Amino acid sequence: MILFSALLYYLVLIPISLLPFPLMYGLSDFTFILLYYIFPYRKKVVMQNLKNSFPEKNDEELKKIQKEFYRHFCDLIFESLKIFTASNKAILNRVELVNAELLEKYYKEKKSLILVTGHYANWEWPAVTLPFHSSHTGTGIYKKLSSAFFDKRLRNTRARFGTKLMSTKEVGAFFEDHKNELCTYGFINDQSPSDPRKGYWMQFLNQDTAMLTGVERYAVKYNYPVLYGVITKKRRGYYRMEYRVVCEDPSSMPANEITAICSRINEQIIRSAPEYWLWTHRRWKHKRPEGM
Repeated sequence: MILFSALLYYLVLIPISLLPFPLMYGLSDFTFILLYYIFPYRKKVVMQNLKNSFPEKNDEELKKIQKEFYRHFCDLIFESLKIFTASNKAILNRVELVNAELLEKYYKEKKSLILVTGHYANWEWPAVTLPFHSSHTGTGIYKKLSSAFFDKRLRNTRARFGTKLMSTKEVGAFFEDHKNELCTYGFINDQSPSDPRKGYWMQFLNQDTAMLTGVERYAVKYNYPVLYGVITKKRRGYYRMEYRVVCEDPSSMPANEITAICSRINEQIIRSAPEYWLWTHRRWKHKRPEGM
């Protein structure tokens, strides 16, 4: 298994990562034809998610969003691979930063931060730029990969840019171990909770939805300010990241308000250009448990 993973990495993924951007996007166009027309990948899931989220749109509008989503989705696959070999400069040239000075403001105030975003546009490239515009120690939460080989490659790649990764099972201990260090803690906050009873239920994209509460839980526990990273796609291969303050004093916020604010920001972004959200994931696989 390790041998197969190593061959796949060095003989396929790394050569793709080394391609110049124009060739990489040409390969993305070919992959789009495969995934959209020849070997459909979760097209029923995507369309059902779109129908439920936008009941006001007709079939023609939904099909247009679906098609544009798959074009972007294929770009995202190859842009993620690009991180294995891309230089700092190559990524920084493709991510415009807005309000990055907010991070330095909190650093000078000796405050750690919690940074939140969603599976929108390209969340990978802005994440790896963090150490280049923040004096904080950059950290991010990720789900540990089943392949030990690829899990190590992922950690090493992020470390090359200066970001520490913690698996979902290490979060509590990581926060406690680093509480005397100035850090930014990155959360992707629009996954479905594994246990729907532990989520906060609210209306999101016209559906009853369970929200992860980890951001709020750790923000309140350590009273770290919360910022939302609003990522938008400017054009193919170029993105914009704007930092917005969600709250500066989490301990004073009503219960679930931080979770709700982050979710509303995410929903607003998705509605502005829905083709750039990750519609392939089964976000609404859980129903609200009785009594909640």
